[in-house]
Amino acid sequence: MTAPIETRWYDVMRVALDEARGALATDDVPIGAVVLDSSGIVIGRGRNLREADADPTGHAEIVALRSAAQVRGEWRLDGCTLVVTLEPCTMCAGALVLARVDRLVFGAYDPKAGAVGSLWDVVRDRRLNHRPEVVAGGLADESTELLDDFFRDQRG
Repeated sequence: MTAPIETRWYDVMRVALDEARGALATDDVPIGAVVLDSSGIVIGRGRNLREADADPTGHAEIVALRSAAQVRGEWRLDGCTLVVTLEPCTMCAGALVLARVDRLVFGAYDPKAGAVGSLWDVVRDRRLNHRPEVVAGGLADESTELLDDFFRDQRG
């Protein structure tokens, strides 16, 4: 079950939105992510870098998870929360499960590629050994508007 968004996540979602805006400088889709440790300190940040790095795995969530793992000095991110502006895809949902992230907070749903309830529900698949808490809908309108503006500009 997806928990309703609490206002305590809004400030962190704004940090993720700032990361998303940073992706615009490299013509990447504006998606941003941050990882918080168990005390609420940001230990990882990421934005889409697929275009900038010519990297198909350069999704904001993967970049943020890698950054947090480097800070921690290990791949296990238990006790952490991943906050991202858009519902993760299958790759990113799988990565956060494998990293043992405790909680996922996301903004807008992604009806075309979402893997946290829209098309698939990777993070709650009982066959997997870890299932993070999911909190959805944080500043979804802002996330959607940023994406809509980006794609409108791309179409010209």
